[in-house]
Amino acid sequence: MNFELLPLRSANTAYPPCDVMLVPVTPAFTPDRSPLSNVIDQALQQGLLPTDPGSLHDICRPAGTPCQRLVLVRAGLPTQFAEIRQAINAAVTLVKPSKPKHVVLTFLQTPTPTTLRVALTALADASYVYTTTKTKQDPRSIQRVTVFVPDCAPLADAFEHSVAVISGVELAKEWANRPPNFATPSHLAQAATDLAQSPFITCDVLGPKDVARLGMGAFMAVARGSAEPLRLIVLHYHRAPKNTAPVVLVGKGITFDSGGICLKPAADMDEMKFDMSGAASVLGVFKALADLTPTLHVVGIIPTCENLPGGRAIKPGDVVTSMSGQTIEVLNTDAEGRLILCDALTYAQGFKPRAVIDIATLTGACVIALGAVRSAFFSRDAALATALLQASETSQDLCWPMPLDDEYAEGLKSNFADTANVAGRPAGAITAAKFLQKFAGQCPWAHLDIAGTAWKTGPAKGATGRPVGLLLDYLLSLKGTERS
Repeated sequence: MNFELLPLRSANTAYPPCDVMLVPVTPAFTPDRSPLSNVIDQALQQGLLPTDPGSLHDICRPAGTPCQRLVLVRAGLPTQFAEIRQAINAAVTLVKPSKPKHVVLTFLQTPTPTTLRVALTALADASYVYTTTKTKQDPRSIQRVTVFVPDCAPLADAFEHSVAVISGVELAKEWANRPPNFATPSHLAQAATDLAQSPFITCDVLGPKDVARLGMGAFMAVARGSAEPLRLIVLHYHRAPKNTAPVVLVGKGITFDSGGICLKPAADMDEMKFDMSGAASVLGVFKALADLTPTLHVVGIIPTCENLPGGRAIKPGDVVTSMSGQTIEVLNTDAEGRLILCDALTYAQGFKPRAVIDIATLTGACVIALGAVRSAFFSRDAALATALLQASETSQDLCWPMPLDDEYAEGLKSNFADTANVAGRPAGAITAAKFLQKFAGQCPWAHLDIAGTAWKTGPAKGATGRPVGLLLDYLLSLKGTERS
C-alpha cells in the first residue's frame, strides 16, 4: 500500500475522488459548515450512528463528497486505543468485500501520534491478505491510503514511523505465515540476504560446519533430527559512529517444531510453523530500519533449524555442551527453543553489545499467564526494562514485566550436567527465562516470550507480526544516545 498524509485545511477541503472514505467520529465532534460535517451531524441527530465503539453508518455516494462510499465509525477518546483499533477494524471489514483500491481516512480532530499509529496499523492489519501459496490469489485490493488531519506538522514523524512499522510487520507476517516447506532455514537465510540489498544492512549466513567450529553444541543437537541444514543468520544495520556498541536482537527460528522425540499431539501441530515468529520479527525490524535509516547500530542473530524426530534426533536424557562450555541435560526435547537461543546469546556477547534482547515463542505457560494481549518480558536491568515498557505503550504493542527471582532456577538443577533444560510445569515461562539468563552474560539483557501474541488461532489463524512495533520503538528511543 502507498500512504500519503495531507492537511485538512478548512471546512472546504477538496477531497480526492476515492472508493471509500472512513471517518472516525469521536465524542469531540463539533459540526461546521462543510458538507462532510453536515452528513455526520444529520446521522447523529437521526440516531443512525450508535454511541458504541465500532458502530458503523454506511452511506452510498453522499452528497457533497467525491467518494463512492462514506463510512462513519464510532471511535472513543484519543487515549482509548483498543476502541480505535476496534473501530477501524470494523470499518475495513465492512468495506473489504467491495474491493476498494483507494481509501481516504479523515480525522476531523488532530489525533495523537499513537492514535494515528494505531489507526493505520489497524487498517493495514484488517486489509492484509496472505497469497503466497494460493493458486487462486485474491490479494489485498487497497493500493492507496490518503490520510487527512487538521495539522500535519506534529504528525509527520509518527506517520513515517507508522508506515515503516506496517512494512516490517507485513514482512514478519509473510514469513511466519508461510508453510514450513516454504520457510525452511535456507529460505529464511535468503530473506535475510535480500534485506542486505538495502543501504546500511549486511548479512552473513553460517552453515553447519561454521556452527560446529563455534562449538554451538546445543544448537546443533536440536537440528540433528532434520534433513534440513541449520543456518545461523547474522544481520548488521550500521548507521552510527564506527565504534558504537550495538543492540543485539536474537530471534528464535524454529521453522517447524514437532516436539522432537517428545512428540507434540497432532491437533494444531500445523501451528508450529509459527515457532519462528521471533526470527520473523527480527527480519521485520530490519525492514523497518531500512525504510527509516535511523542513526543506530543493530545486530540481528537468527539461529534457525527444524525440530523433528528421527534416528539422529536428540533424546531425553542426552547431555550437550553449549558454546559457553556449560553442559545441559535435555529432559524434554520439546523445550528446544531455549537450546538454540542459549548458543545465540553466547555468540551475541562477542559483539560487546550495549543490550541484548531475545524474542521467542518459548512457552505455553506464557499463554496461560498473559493470553494474547501482552507479551511477557524478563529483565533485571532497570533501564532496559523501563525502556521496553515505555516502548510497549508508545507502540501499543503491549508487554508486561515478569519476575526473575533466583529461587525459580532451583528446578533447573541436574545430577548429570551443569543445568537441565526444563524445571517442571510450575512457573514454566519464568524457569525458561532463568535458563536463558545463565547464558546472557553481564550486559543488559531482556527476554521477550511472544508465545501468546505472535499468532492468532481459530478462523482468524495467522501471524500478527508482533513485536516488530515494540522493538522498533525501543530502538528509536535510543537514537542520539549511542555510546561506544
